[in-house]
Amino acid sequence: MPSYTVTVATGSQWFAGTDDYVYLSLEGTAGCSERHLLDKPFYNDFERGAVDSYDVTVEEDLGEIQLIKIEKRKYWYQDDWYLKYITVKTPMGDYLEFPCYRWITDEREIVLRDGRAKLPRDDKTQILKQHRRKELETRQKMYRWKEWHPGFPLSIDAHSHSDLPRDIQFDNEKGIDFILNYSKAMENLYVNRFMHMFQSSWSDFADFERIFVRISNTISEYVMQHWKEDFMFGYQFLNGCNPVLIRRCTEIPKKLPVTMDMVECSLERNLTLEEEVKQGNIFIVDYELLDGVDANKTDPCTIQYLAAPICLLYKNLENKIVPIAIQLGQNPGPDNPIFLPSDATYDWLLAKIWVRSSDFHIHQTVTHLLRTHLVSEVFSIAMFRQLPAVHPLFKLLVPHMRFTIAINTKAREQLICECGLFDKANATGGGGHVQMVQKAMKDLTYSSLCFPEEIKAKKMDSKEDIPYYYYRDDGIKVWEAIKRQETMDVIHIYYESDEVVCEDVELQAFIKDIYVYGMRGVKASGFPKVIRTREKLAEYLTVIIFTTSAQHAAVNFGQYDWCSWIPNAPPTMRRPPPTEKGTVTIEQIVETLPDRGRSCWHLGAVWALSQFQDNELFLGTYPDEHFVEKPVKEAMAKFRKNLDEIVNTITERNKNKKLPYYYLSPDRIPNSVAV
Repeated sequence: MPSYTVTVATGSQWFAGTDDYVYLSLEGTAGCSERHLLDKPFYNDFERGAVDSYDVTVEEDLGEIQLIKIEKRKYWYQDDWYLKYITVKTPMGDYLEFPCYRWITDEREIVLRDGRAKLPRDDKTQILKQHRRKELETRQKMYRWKEWHPGFPLSIDAHSHSDLPRDIQFDNEKGIDFILNYSKAMENLYVNRFMHMFQSSWSDFADFERIFVRISNTISEYVMQHWKEDFMFGYQFLNGCNPVLIRRCTEIPKKLPVTMDMVECSLERNLTLEEEVKQGNIFIVDYELLDGVDANKTDPCTIQYLAAPICLLYKNLENKIVPIAIQLGQNPGPDNPIFLPSDATYDWLLAKIWVRSSDFHIHQTVTHLLRTHLVSEVFSIAMFRQLPAVHPLFKLLVPHMRFTIAINTKAREQLICECGLFDKANATGGGGHVQMVQKAMKDLTYSSLCFPEEIKAKKMDSKEDIPYYYYRDDGIKVWEAIKRQETMDVIHIYYESDEVVCEDVELQAFIKDIYVYGMRGVKASGFPKVIRTREKLAEYLTVIIFTTSAQHAAVNFGQYDWCSWIPNAPPTMRRPPPTEKGTVTIEQIVETLPDRGRSCWHLGAVWALSQFQDNELFLGTYPDEHFVEKPVKEAMAKFRKNLDEIVNTITERNKNKKLPYYYLSPDRIPNSVAV
């Protein structure tokens, strides 16, 4: 009688093994096997990290194996099991791989197809078509869209992390408990003694050092030493944790009535301001989005303030970007002066602090939350709803969706919810952050997520004119690597023509889900409703992968570096912006900056958010082998080689730099948004 050798691999996560009854049956083109009991309780099979083999004998040859059915029946108590994969050696000596990488919970059964990726048109038999359709129907019931706030991209329909499908939950929920992590961070940073000291001001700038952890040769210490200097202020717009706002100024806006007399002493080329603009030496950052946003009112004992400044910057003869004019409100007038480097020291310093505070708010809520976390969740939900596990694009994208829905759900549960942790220290807490996302949705366009296109739109693409924009340089390298090797190469393996792209109904449903639910069907977003060419598909997939990996890394993991020195990134301000010059004192600045309690909560937050996960997987590292085909594995090997070359280039450039830029080095880019 024919005999098949079945090998079963159990995951290595905590509690991945099972003591339940496990049954297996094989279904081939020529027939089905009986239901075989693989493991009885306490037989020590299917333990965490184990690989177990069994001989399955059948009455007659089953033909080509199409499906494997695994059933788990409870022995005593609920005992979830993480099944990595199954391999089958046929009587002819052929090996078939059946990837799973899923949890089997309760008394459930799952049906697996072999690991070869297939488009809908490739399935010829009714049984395979039915399996494909049933998988999506089941997933669409589990992954439902829900509106968290009006105007937001839709998110997952789940009130808490425990409500999520088991496959997308964190392995250890305690590891991503924001309250626990923030408290632990404050304890590790030795600042927990200050955490309840709200309304208690610091004595002076030096007093902030009492909560500042000095780590030798780090960016954070360099920031502490140089934060008052104009070059450091300007440098952060290029390579800080929010390097996405600066744009070349083509015309001084009417709402910023800067005159030549005001800035003449800051210009170094003997040109007029208008001539400097024409030559491309003037840059602008406008925080208009903050205008009209309500400041945090959750603490009646502390009035908090926001501003919507406009900052004009200049590229000097050393090619450094430095500020030359700051207006703290959007409407010019006598009570909204334009602050200049030639003003009194504390006037100019406080104006810069207000800009840094505004930059922090835009970074947290728009650059980070909306444009990486919420957008990535849209991609994740649409993928699970519309692409079955056998689809090549599911296999390509699933590593980049790891834990994204889980971290966002946990954030809505503890961090950015009403009375959440975000309210404790941030001036945009208490609802301001919601208003900001709603306002920022109009600028969330498809082209703005295309990295090279967005850089070009801001006229920041010239390496010759702006040589120290490492965020741009490294980002372009990573974008091109993803597009060439990880997307285009894979697309050409499975889609031999543009016509095949058009005919892929599952792909088109995925694209439509993102447009209709994620982008709320807004035509102005520029998100396509359909994809008709391989080139456009490669770009679209690159947008997804780059956003979920590189873009998030660029704006997330530098938060402690740039924001731990509180005066450089105040999360709140306790006095209104100055309305006249010549009145600012050091005492007034300290009274404006966050109190001791809010400073500590802020420090705990930026520390916790800047840490990699314990089991982090970085770009190009895909231990779950969803693809089994040799051409795809070769493409991925080429991709990893390219990434290694980028790492070497960045490492070489950073040698001996006081301010190294490494956030977009592939060995520091996690595959997905998971923190």
